Amino acid sequence: MTADELPSLTRSQKGWSLAAAILFLIGIAFLGFALNAGVLRPFAIGWVALQIFGYAGALKLTNGEVAHPLFKSQVILHAIALMLLVVSIVKVLQ
Repeated sequence: MTADELPSLTRSQKGWSLAAAILFLIGIAFLGFALNAGVLRPFAIGWVALQIFGYAGALKLTNGEVAHPLFKSQVILHAIALMLLVVSIVKVLQ
């Protein structure tokens, strides 16, 4: 299959896949920070593991449909995890 034969993604699919990729990269960056600094290691490892298994499982169950509600719920779940992490860091710094 060549690039000319691949179906083009809709705007919604591009948006949700970009959001998932950004959250995954933030998780990897936080994992590196946590391993280096020695803080919140279990959270960082668990969050990245949940992202890997969550996204892979959602894509498998939805047959690769990125704009499916199951995949969207995974993205929102990890956005909430990021918000909880930011809130806990802000709380510690106050």
